[in-house]
Amino acid sequence: MKALEKLPEIQETLNKDNNHPMHGFAVIYSQQVEWGDMDSFGHVNNVVYYTYAQNARIHYNSQLNLFNKNTFSVMAASSCQYFKPVVYPDTLWIGVRIKKIGNASLIHEYTYYSTAMNTIVASGESVLVYLDKATGQKKNIDETKKAAISAFERVQ
Repeated sequence: MKALEKLPEIQETLNKDNNHPMHGFAVIYSQQVEWGDMDSFGHVNNVVYYTYAQNARIHYNSQLNLFNKNTFSVMAASSCQYFKPVVYPDTLWIGVRIKKIGNASLIHEYTYYSTAMNTIVASGESVLVYLDKATGQKKNIDETKKAAISAFERVQ
């Protein structure tokens, strides 16, 4: 499986800096920080990071065609650690990858990089469990999808 093409500005930065903290991600999602993302304290509200992670995760999952008409996923757990406050205007690069493939679950890992501050500002994880649409019961991820994820993650 071929890696996604990164946005030119992301690829250019990675090419110039072999030690950039966003190396190692097959997918880096570019997220504009909007004025409305900030709270009364003047920085991006903590819950907005979960929306950013969702955007990156859906982008990642859609590239691998992880959804089909017979299965869907539910969020079993999610977490986010905040290192620095982010303010408007900024663009975050969100690196997303699969940390672990379970029988019926995937653990996604996220790293949030601020282009305005040139540093990592947060990190997080989420656990998605796959269910059968007809029964609502856990559904094992088929081996071809597991192999596709593994191959995709090895492509850097």
